[in-house]
Parts: sequence; C-alpha cells; structure tokens
Amino acid sequence: MKVLPNYINGAWVSSKSKESLDVHNPATQEVIAKVPFGSGAAIDVNNAIELAHEAYLEWKDVPTMQRIQPLFKLKTLLENHKEGIATLITNECGKTFGESIGEIQRAIENVEVACGTHVLSQSEFSENVATGIDEFMIRQPIGVSACITPFNFPGMIPFWFLPYAIATGNAFILKTSEKVPMTMQYVFELIDKHIDLPKGLLNMVHGGKESVDALLQHPKVKTISFVGSTAVARYIYSEGTKYGKRVQAQGGAKNPVVIMPDADIEMTTKIITDSVYGCAGQRCLAASIIIPVGDDKGIFQEALVEAAKTRTVGYGMDKSTEMGPVINSDSKVRVERLIEKGIQEGGNLLVDGRNPKVSGFEKGNFIAPSIIEGLPLDGELISTEIFGPVMSLANFKQLDDTIDFINKGLYGNMACIFTRDGLAARKFRSEVMAGNIGINIGVAAPVAQFPFSGWKESFFGDLHGQGRHAIEFFTQTKVVIERWPKNWSRKF
Repeated sequence: MKVLPNYINGAWVSSKSKESLDVHNPATQEVIAKVPFGSGAAIDVNNAIELAHEAYLEWKDVPTMQRIQPLFKLKTLLENHKEGIATLITNECGKTFGESIGEIQRAIENVEVACGTHVLSQSEFSENVATGIDEFMIRQPIGVSACITPFNFPGMIPFWFLPYAIATGNAFILKTSEKVPMTMQYVFELIDKHIDLPKGLLNMVHGGKESVDALLQHPKVKTISFVGSTAVARYIYSEGTKYGKRVQAQGGAKNPVVIMPDADIEMTTKIITDSVYGCAGQRCLAASIIIPVGDDKGIFQEALVEAAKTRTVGYGMDKSTEMGPVINSDSKVRVERLIEKGIQEGGNLLVDGRNPKVSGFEKGNFIAPSIIEGLPLDGELISTEIFGPVMSLANFKQLDDTIDFINKGLYGNMACIFTRDGLAARKFRSEVMAGNIGINIGVAAPVAQFPFSGWKESFFGDLHGQGRHAIEFFTQTKVVIERWPKNWSRKF
C-alpha cells in the first residue's frame, strides 16, 4: 500500500519523510491508507510554504470577483460528489452515512457564503471627514494561511477556512489529521482535475507535530486556523502568536443542556439523545451534561435511559445504524476508563455501553450509549471532555443555580435550554457564558453565515471560523486619508 502523497504547487508529490502511519477503518480495524509522518514531513511543509508564498504574490492582486469564480465550480463539484465523499468520511471516521452527508452539506454552505466575499468585504467610505478630506478603509489579503484540522469532521472543518482564505486573496495550506487523511485527499484530487487554480494557491501536507511546528514557525505563514482539543489549541495559540501570526484556535468543550419542568418530554428526549450520541459523541458541540431543573427529574431521566438503550450501534454504511464507532482503539480505551473513573467518584451508571457486541464487526471500536448520574460537581469527570457517547446527568432545583454551575465551568462552547417559558429562555441566553446558545435546540451549530463561536477554554483568539469573522480574519485593514484641494492646477 503506497503512502499518500502531498499536494504541493499543483502536483502530487511524495513525502520526504521515511516514516508513515497506518490509517484504520474504525469499524473494522482494516488498514485503508498510509500517511507520511515524522521529521521528514517538515521538509515538505517548508517547501509548500515557499511555493504558496509565490502564488500569493500574484493572487492577491486578482480582483475579488475573479477570485470567487472557482468557488462556484467548487460548490458544484462537492454537490456532484457528495455521496462519494460521504462514503470516505464514514469509512475513515466511523460516523453514519447520514451524518457524513450532513457534514458535506455544511461544507457546501460555507463555500456558498464565501462566494459572497465581494459583498462581505466591501470598503467603508466617509466623504469630507474634514474640509476637502475623504477617509476610507480597505481590506487586503494577509499572506499564506495554514489550517490544522481534527479527525471528527474531515470533510466540513477545512471549509470553515479554505474558501474564505482563497476568496480574500490568500494562499492556503491544509494539514489534515493523520487519522483521517483520505477525505480531503479525494477532494483535492477533484479540485486538481476540475478547477483551474494557480499553482501553489492550494496545498495539502501530511504529518504530525513536526509538520505543525513547521507551520507555526515559518515567517511566511501569516495566519493559523486550528480545531481540536483545548490543550493543543492553547499550544497552537501560544506558539503561533509568539512567531507573530494571527491565530484562531478552537478547543474542547463540556456542553450543558438544561431541561426546564415545562419542556416537552418526547421532543426534548429525542433531540438531546441525538445531540449526545450523534457522531458517537465525537464533536465539539455534543451535549455532555444534561440538567433537569426542579424537584421531579425522574420523568426525563427515565425517557433518556430508554432512548439510550434502544439506539442501534454498528457500521456507518448500514442503513439501520444510528451510531458508529469511536475513532480508534486508544479512544475506546480512554472513554471506557473515564466511565470507570466516574463510578469510582461515586457516580451511578444507569446505562453501561462498554464492550457492546456488534455482529460482523467484532474488532471495531464500538461503545454503546452510556449514562452516568450522581457525579460529584467538584469531581474530575464532571469537568472532563469525554469525547465519546457518554451522558452525565446532574440536577438543580432552580435555574439560577444551574446558570451559576455552568458559568463556573472551564469551557464555553455551547449551552442549551429546553423550555416553553420565554422569560427563562431569555435569562439563559443572556446570562450563560458560552459562545453558541441553543433554545430548544440540541446542537447549536451556527449556519455558515454566522461565526462558529466559543468562549473561555473553548477558544483562543479573537475572530472565529465562518462568515464575516472569516473575512476579517483572512484580511488586514488599511485606512486611507486623502486630500485633493480644488485649487490645485492640473499639470500634464
């Protein structure tokens, strides 16, 4: 099996690295690809940066209306190959085929929004700020932009950044997760065959920390976009800014979902169950801590337990599957250890999803839906991002106490409330310290024209991915103040 090549300067290039990693199908443990890894990968990255910089010097002066034309073709390309891309996502990431289709649709929506860059980046102009003096602000591209993406959304997350970077006049380098390199490999093959772009404008490199550090340290890389764990996001932000780069680093989460006593039981149960267990809990907007408010928590607890027990776990390409495996065996072991940790802390395991039997896929990294309640609020597990299909149940008597608990947490990615009470919903959305708020919504994922927000330990930086924030992130502003006195004579 050949090692996947890099895409540099409009060509597929074998890596200089002598090392490689196996890529596994998480449902079968079958090796489906090999990806470059190790110190030699940094050589590839440095080469890509130099060539991307040359492409940027030409691309930055291309009118915006011309720069967005390839994005219209990219949108159509993704639409026409949606099922093929989704199949790759399922086989290397593990999620269900339906989830993979939804992921690609989100990618397409970001391309659509980026096609409006000529509107989103319009200049601001003020005439006669003083007698005979006009002032205006323009946006200009910033340079070579690098993006480091995680394993859980290999087809969507690159498109929070790629189309906006290109549309605003920058060159772009994608460093995919070494766990899921095949999805974007295929997308770049489609782009290479069907879209005419300047050589070096779009590049894709592989590797691990060596590749990341090369991107962080090279002076010609001007922006870094990252999505992953909080520990790595903090490192990316610290190192990137140390080397003078503009950085947006999305970190982890521990997303609370509040259920008020007046919430509709059937709708709330279904939406929350989908939020906790969708993508096997491996998403930064997965609901994690479920908090029924009031004296009678039992009715919601019973409904959530029943829904968890009946969810079908299996191979993502099987139409009956409702939840696939976690990404690899290390992740499976980690999640199971965290469940055990919760029991040791005094938690009561209501649903135990460890080591389920999935016929025909006995080697897969499967964990069934799990529910644990009664965890100590000052314990380790209540504040640890599990990143797996585990629901923690807590309870507070009053909404004020619930909001206070949420705001004391480390993370601030998402918080949701289920209620029919508009005043309670308004209080929640106003007071909760999180970047994405859901009202009767289980996954508060912003559509592409809004920024993918995040607060506290969930985000490092100032401008987020998607929408107008992306336009601002990938451009630098220039303010021009000019005077043209009427009494000047023309001399030619």
